[in-house]
Amino acid sequence: METNNKYMRRTFIKKLTASGAAAFALPGLLPAVPAVETFSNNDGKNFTFLFQGDSITDGNRTRDNDWNHIMGHGYACLIASRLWYDFTDKGFHFFNRGISGNKATDLAARWQKDTLDIVPDLLSILIGVNGANSVIDNRNIETIAVFEETLRTLLTQTKEQLPKIKIVLCEPFILPVGRVKNNWGEWYAEIEKRQQVVKKIATDFNTIHVSLQEEFNNACKKAPAEYWIWDGIHPMPAGHELIARKWINTVKKELHFIQ
Repeated sequence: METNNKYMRRTFIKKLTASGAAAFALPGLLPAVPAVETFSNNDGKNFTFLFQGDSITDGNRTRDNDWNHIMGHGYACLIASRLWYDFTDKGFHFFNRGISGNKATDLAARWQKDTLDIVPDLLSILIGVNGANSVIDNRNIETIAVFEETLRTLLTQTKEQLPKIKIVLCEPFILPVGRVKNNWGEWYAEIEKRQQVVKKIATDFNTIHVSLQEEFNNACKKAPAEYWIWDGIHPMPAGHELIARKWINTVKKELHFIQ
């Protein structure tokens, strides 16, 4: 009975989550709901991916059921599009819950509704640049200690409620463009602290870690920094493609069904 209730709850949430980028099944695209739980980490059937973060993840996504923009216009959309296209038989579900301007503490305020209630099989988090910005601007400061404590608390809650979940922690990143370039020393110091925290937490919680700063640094050998990130913070289209490729290449080492 407990297994059936869990499946019904998972199916209900995936199909009926309101006002946001809920990737519920379109009629006729997915098979009929089975009577028992069929999800398996080995085959990836009905696997749910959830992307959490700030404006880089948000990608100007719609908050309704407009499928043209429901995953936003950034790396989350690129990842979902590619995996939906390549694995039509899996019945994948994709959710984007990034919100522009969010810091780690903002994630905490909406974690139950926007993460735990969705019951994802994989949770991907990209957060940190707004916390760094808060220190630089000296406004609504999120210190590095608060950043770390908040992330640890969120991951602990998630592991407790969803013990089988896969978690992906993406490294925050910047490049010397625009106002970031004008104050590069302070920006680099703050973002590097958060990069170190994310890497440490990924090790402590045995999560997948997607390193991105080195990817962007290396990309600048091919084209100028502003080709990849237009303001030092938000990626250009090529920058979002860089993230998507690195994300898939890293995550598929753990999720063998997306090989």
